[in-house]
Amino acid sequence: MRAGKNDAGNFDASFNDAEMDESALERRERKVRAEFWDKLKRVAGKLPFVDDLVAAYYCAMDTDTPLKVRATLLGALAYFILPIDIVPDFIAGIGFGDDAAVLAAAISLVSTHITPTHRVAAAKALGKDVTGEDTTGTA
Repeated sequence: MRAGKNDAGNFDASFNDAEMDESALERRERKVRAEFWDKLKRVAGKLPFVDDLVAAYYCAMDTDTPLKVRATLLGALAYFILPIDIVPDFIAGIGFGDDAAVLAAAISLVSTHITPTHRVAAAKALGKDVTGEDTTGTA
C-alpha cells in the first residue's frame, strides 16, 4: 500500500519498495511537516529519545539525504505522529515504547546519514546550548 489515505480514510505510513516514488514521499513529508512539531510539543517531556527523534526529523527533511533513507525516516516519524498505534501513547511508562522501537530500528538502518549538522539543528530546536559543536563531522 502507498503512503497516504487508505480505504478507511486513515493515514497509512507503509511503503513497498516497488511503490516508493517521489509523490508518495512528498505526501508523507507533508503529513510529517504538518503534524510533527505539534505532537512533539505535547509529549517532549515524556520522551527519553527526543534528541534522536528531532535529529531524524532534520535528516528526513534534508533534500541531500538519499531517497530511501528519507522514506525510512519519514515512515518512523509518521508512526510517531499517528494518534493510534500498537501501544497507545497515553499509557504511562510504556506508551512511547513502540514509537521508540520503530525510531531506533529506523535510525540503526540509516545512522550514517544522520549528520552532526542534523544533530546540531535538533539541539537548537530543543533549546539546548550548541556552543562549540562540530558540524563538519570530522571531530
